[in-house]
Amino acid sequence: MKLMSALLLATGLMCAQSVHAATAQQEKMGSCNKEASAKSLKGDERKAFMSTCLKADAKPTKQQDKMGYCNKEAGAKKLKGDERKAFMSDCLKKK
Repeated sequence: MKLMSALLLATGLMCAQSVHAATAQQEKMGSCNKEASAKSLKGDERKAFMSTCLKADAKPTKQQDKMGYCNKEAGAKKLKGDERKAFMSDCLKKK
């Protein structure tokens, strides 16, 4: 009986921990939600705020960094049309 109680207690504790363990994104969402509510934002204004809030402090991926670099280079070279597409393709394939 004591063993069964101990097992049930341990299982309950494990389930409670997994349910309450919020991810960083969930925590950020909660924080942004509270801030939007505190500012009494509604509709499109709230959507825009939430989008900006959730993106804040987000680090770009390597691919996004590479895209930004290649885009800047293509702009500096004043490339247009097919020439720009070819340059971007080659640039993004490089490591």
